[in-house]
Amino acid sequence: MPVSAHAQAPGANRVVVALSVAALLALWGFAAIGVAPNRIVPGTPLKLAEVAGWYGALLGSLPLLALAALAWRPERARLKAALGLALALVMALPAGLALLGALALDPALPQARLGLGPALWLLLFLLALILIELRTRLGLGTAAGWLMVAGVALAWALIGWLASSWLAPLALWQEYRVRSEQFGAAVRYHLLLVGGAVGASLLLGTAIALAMRRSRRLERAGFTLLNVLQTIPSLALFGLLLAPLAWLAANVGWLHALGVRGIGWAPAFLALLGYSLLPMVRNTFVALSGVEAGVLEAARGMGMSRAQVFWQVRLPLALPVVLEGVRITTVQAIGLAAVAALIGAGGLGTFIFQGLGQAAMDLVLLGALPILAMALAADALLGALSRRLSPRGAHSQGGAE
Repeated sequence: MPVSAHAQAPGANRVVVALSVAALLALWGFAAIGVAPNRIVPGTPLKLAEVAGWYGALLGSLPLLALAALAWRPERARLKAALGLALALVMALPAGLALLGALALDPALPQARLGLGPALWLLLFLLALILIELRTRLGLGTAAGWLMVAGVALAWALIGWLASSWLAPLALWQEYRVRSEQFGAAVRYHLLLVGGAVGASLLLGTAIALAMRRSRRLERAGFTLLNVLQTIPSLALFGLLLAPLAWLAANVGWLHALGVRGIGWAPAFLALLGYSLLPMVRNTFVALSGVEAGVLEAARGMGMSRAQVFWQVRLPLALPVVLEGVRITTVQAIGLAAVAALIGAGGLGTFIFQGLGQAAMDLVLLGALPILAMALAADALLGALSRRLSPRGAHSQGGAE
């Protein structure tokens, strides 16, 4: 018996409604910006109503109220409108920040700095959650997600160019402008360190996993050793590597010529390699062992050699799970590479620890935000590639086509 349209209509999207209300409370309850006369003096936090007035704060709250209202009766058309509204709000955040800066900053203080308050960070975070929820609820694919990210990046770049004079006092921009060359070099070094460690762990981890599959005793000993290595704190591991590497640099000429020292890139690379081995070996071992025996038997029955079975059957079927290990390892290494700055390895962690030492939170953000962006991008890209290569993902893609 057919069910009426009224009976099929879903209830309110409580997730979007709750997130919209939380964003509204954050916008009113926390400071939207911070204003400081210079870099040394601590900033004064200002709420939205203190900068834009009560009427301006109410006007700025209307889009969030509209977002909650659209999600209250979530027909598909209303959810699409809510998605467009949330996306527009994220795109317009730099314009709102520029407007607040123009209202709050005194033109007589050319050295004044504008800081981002917790209300804007929370608003951005909650709007991102709303976009994820609406994209999932509407059944939009990965391509739509990347289009939204590209649209936001393009809108922010355009607003930054058009409102460059208003956004010039932004403290984060001031920190970047002073250190632009160092920042570019730090990003490249960070990526090189992470890429080298992950690439080496993939090769070494695959070799270890293959060896473990041949020996049960080696499997137990290998996983025990890797588990113990994973529990050592990063700073302690740097300290353990300092003396042996210093001795090798002093006694082995070609290592000294490569720049191996007790501090610097060498202990950072070895520590990242050590921390990356457990997830890489575990996922590779599980992936290779999890291929169904019937599939392998069918491949042998077709006359395939042992090498052909591995390269043409076992490895392609195991590849999605192996890529999950690469994804986990990459995201972990991106974060851990920041700690390597404490032993002179460079990278974006340098800005983080300099900012902590100077009590300059915007300098901390200059190092932390790119690390966050790298981790999110690596997680999304490798996760999408893993899903695309999995048999279920390939089948879904083929059905969609």
